[in-house]
Amino acid sequence: MTALQEPTALQFECETGNYHTFCPISCVAWLYQKIEDSFFLVIGTKTCGYFLQNAMGVMIFAEPRYAMAELEEGDISAQLNDYEELKRLCLQIKRDRNPSVIVWIGTCTTEIIKMDLEGLAPKLESEIGIPIVTARANGLDYAFTQGEDTVLAAMAHKCPQSVKAEEEKEERNAIHKLLNFGRKKEDIKQEESEYVDHPPLVLFGSLPDPVVTNLTLELKKQGVKISGWLPSKRYTELPVIDEGYFVSGVNPFLSRTATTLMRRRKCKLIGAPFPIGPDGTRAWIEKICSVFGIQPQGLEEREAKIWESLEDYLQLIRGKSVFFMGDNLLEVSLARFLIRCGMTCHEIGIPYMDKRYQQAELAFLEKTCQEMGVPIPKIVEKPDNYNQIQRIYELKPDLVITGMAHANPLEARGINTKWSVEFTFAQIHGFTNARDILELATRPLRRNNNLKELGWEKLVREEANV
Repeated sequence: MTALQEPTALQFECETGNYHTFCPISCVAWLYQKIEDSFFLVIGTKTCGYFLQNAMGVMIFAEPRYAMAELEEGDISAQLNDYEELKRLCLQIKRDRNPSVIVWIGTCTTEIIKMDLEGLAPKLESEIGIPIVTARANGLDYAFTQGEDTVLAAMAHKCPQSVKAEEEKEERNAIHKLLNFGRKKEDIKQEESEYVDHPPLVLFGSLPDPVVTNLTLELKKQGVKISGWLPSKRYTELPVIDEGYFVSGVNPFLSRTATTLMRRRKCKLIGAPFPIGPDGTRAWIEKICSVFGIQPQGLEEREAKIWESLEDYLQLIRGKSVFFMGDNLLEVSLARFLIRCGMTCHEIGIPYMDKRYQQAELAFLEKTCQEMGVPIPKIVEKPDNYNQIQRIYELKPDLVITGMAHANPLEARGINTKWSVEFTFAQIHGFTNARDILELATRPLRRNNNLKELGWEKLVREEANV
């Protein structure tokens, strides 16, 4: 099939087998801020340290809760004792910061020299008295955002089971405490009666606190009560997860966490589209309600009102085309939302695709394309960047969403780009954050419109003639 043919159903292709993506140890950037009583220890070489320094951009006075355990020649050639060195570092962390948990992040180097972090952790945590969570976030096996996936999968093992007392369960529910802070017990009891009686539901995925509150309140309007979030604000408030609990993910890159919760903790996964964009948020809530036998109320009106408020942005992108080179595994959800906004999508490049976990999202993408009357984009897993650039030249999309490595070279050739990493760090979930997605997506287009008004095109032509 040539690049210009239009598929009539979802088609998948794998080009190189290589990941062209940001390094997954960058998950530390958002996880250490989310889990407030944690400390992240990245075990790797100086290269990893340089990457973290550049990627995170933290002020030296801020004292972030992460550090770099640098492997040197003595470590790599096995002349030093791994256990003693890590013990020394962890005791120093305990003395200086006293966290509730230390998270060891393994890198490419620990993988290559076969460092047994999982074997060292249990012995050391019993010796120093602080839980140690071990997660592999090496760029050999994982794409950018899958670093979070491995951390949450490791934390799922640490979630408590079978807390008998209801009061103790509520005490562990951090979002419950946040919403009920400073309120009378009578008011809380009255409000509890508004919830539908359904099995416990735990949501997984690291989101900023305002987004957590927003999604919690959206489900509360339908009578759905969230029993906890993984991760929680504090490690000591990890949710109770028992056999038979229902779980639902809020991000498309959390397939390992979903598998761990199903296989190890015997949970039931609610396979739903992800709550990105008003269309995705409505579909996500509707799916959860359908599993619990609840008839959702007012979602159609709520979604219509959001689309109405986005009209100023929609006018900018309606009828335009977008091309995803692939970086952060949010590509399918973002493409589906932008197609619903009136764009066409030529190709969705994605570093890794778990078709089982993203099944509902893929079906929703197909349905959205049919409803909007646009061709269904081809999905290319582990794309070859050279081939992609040839297809971009051929297709001439209005916008290319790409990793940072390719943005400037494409811009130099007159192609509008947007960094995919910006969508990772922005608040894009829920009804109210749809505007933020469009703010990012339309920025290059608005910039070009402003340049045209300044006579930029005329200036370029004059320089070319000279």
